[in-house]
Amino acid sequence: MDPASPYKMDAHAIAYDLLENRISAAIASADPALFDALALDVFHFQQAANAAYRQYCQSLGITDPKHWRDIPPVPQAAFKLAALRSFPAEAESSAFHTSGTTGEGYGIHHFLSMRLYDEAIQRAWDLLNLPQLPQIILIPTPSDAPHSSLSHMMGVLKARAKAGEQHWCVTRCNGLDTHRLDTALNNCRASGQPVMLLGTALAFLHWLEPADHALSQLPPGSIVFETGGYKGSGRTLAKSDLYALLSNKLAIDPQDILNEYGMTELSSQCYTRGIGKPHVPPPWMRALVVDPATGCEVPDGETGLLRLHDLANLGSVMAIQTRDFATRRGSHFELLGRDPAALPRGCSRAADEMLTTA
Repeated sequence: MDPASPYKMDAHAIAYDLLENRISAAIASADPALFDALALDVFHFQQAANAAYRQYCQSLGITDPKHWRDIPPVPQAAFKLAALRSFPAEAESSAFHTSGTTGEGYGIHHFLSMRLYDEAIQRAWDLLNLPQLPQIILIPTPSDAPHSSLSHMMGVLKARAKAGEQHWCVTRCNGLDTHRLDTALNNCRASGQPVMLLGTALAFLHWLEPADHALSQLPPGSIVFETGGYKGSGRTLAKSDLYALLSNKLAIDPQDILNEYGMTELSSQCYTRGIGKPHVPPPWMRALVVDPATGCEVPDGETGLLRLHDLANLGSVMAIQTRDFATRRGSHFELLGRDPAALPRGCSRAADEMLTTA
């Protein structure tokens, strides 16, 4: 907990502090065996400290689950309907917003402290074992998008020395800065320096799809990091087609393209690399694929809706029921896409809307 926080050291504050330290240690160790007991302890804390979640659990008649799989998940849309804080409102230090520019309202993820969020980003990148490369970023800066979890993530990578030099190529005033982007790429090509190119799927389409766009070959050893985000935007593009575009335009092997699955309402992310491989949750997160009708986990190889339990979500609600379809691959999942009735996802869509700024 931030020492400057106004959160008084009552029973809830002490419990938060103790759990934050335990979860921080679990993230650092990346020991999956620590998850089960911690998940139940986090549930009991959140049920006691989060009035909206407590009422929800009571309405379901689930107040003392014996296994983490039985912890009630809130629908993702609940972040639009209630302030899901497990701490007093006056103690809030940060908040991330989903996009609400089309009039449907937006969800808010409230934070007492960014400690676990930032540690989860850093440790997950440690586990990916990626080289430290200069980054060319097709995402708004944290100062341009202070309520964007995606922009915050990019800033954390730099602050925690997980990135080399960063070149931010989207601005609030001008959208995608192709001159800055081309200059950064040309400098890397001239020196032979591999680069990491990061952006949403729509950002890459904005840049690469125009018919007059020339080949933007990346130096050997480069990596593309895409965060999805085009589904629900009026565009439909299969992952294989997106990766074919990236491969053809950037002269990069699809196996050197990484995808991040995350959302504003989570504090941790899942990653996969290339085509045909499932997303892997970090050791402090669990993914279930459930039958939409029964809420029960589907057998391996079958399809349902994705449910996530994220220990780093200590200050809000740990268990979230998404509207994303997935196929179960053991304890991992193969993402298929959003429920067609669901609204576009928040943080990626907000980033994409800035690209079109005139």
